[in-house]
Amino acid sequence: MATFRRLTLPLLMAATLLGGCAYNADLGRDQLLIVNDDSLVGEGEKAWADTLRTSYVSKEPRKNARVQAVGQRVVKAAGLAGRPWDYAVFLDEAPNAFVLPGGHVGVTVGLLALVENDDQLAAVIGHEAGHVVARHAAERISQARTSKILLGIAGAAAGDADFGQLLRQHGGQAAKFGVLLPFSRRQELEADKLGVDYMARAGYRPREAVALWRNMRAQDAQAGQVQGGGAGGGDLGSTHPSDAVRISELERYLASRGW
Repeated sequence: MATFRRLTLPLLMAATLLGGCAYNADLGRDQLLIVNDDSLVGEGEKAWADTLRTSYVSKEPRKNARVQAVGQRVVKAAGLAGRPWDYAVFLDEAPNAFVLPGGHVGVTVGLLALVENDDQLAAVIGHEAGHVVARHAAERISQARTSKILLGIAGAAAGDADFGQLLRQHGGQAAKFGVLLPFSRRQELEADKLGVDYMARAGYRPREAVALWRNMRAQDAQAGQVQGGGAGGGDLGSTHPSDAVRISELERYLASRGW
């Protein structure tokens, strides 16, 4: 009976966490969501204000107008036009883009130099819109918090002191490499596919998403040679899938859609 009492609380807590599951029709799967999107908006607004204050923003009208024009088309196609969106072009040579809760999109001049046309820019912004529709930010935080809670529960419930200590010392790394990083990579591939849907719906050429990632891979290879490193490398310790995996998955998805 002692064992039963010790496990009752963990089982009840696990059941509570599972109660946070919700079905996302856009993804075709259930999501664990113990964090509300609304609670992230305040953090997103703060992060956007901090970024604008601490980063250099391009004042070039043509670049800003381009990002806003493509962004608005993609956002509308993603069904997100009901909220106001802010766009900014940052003076950073690294090709990058990001989205923050609350409707903020940042694109770097490095990315604008990399993309060969508006279709490829739409693929990037579509990817970022995909994260919003998929509620990935809330899901990722929920997943991280749940892993931490469950590890604490497992450690407390472990009858053997050495085993409990082992869980506390190494459980975080096991969760990171066994759950959190693969989960983040899955979200990235989901956002890629949603982004392709949105860019096609907005009138852009979906196959340019593959061309974009081939350009990314070529740039990564060149950077690796300059730095003396390899161009390849696995994605075991990365939150993002490798460029090769992204290209392969996108090719498969495009074929399934007849594009």
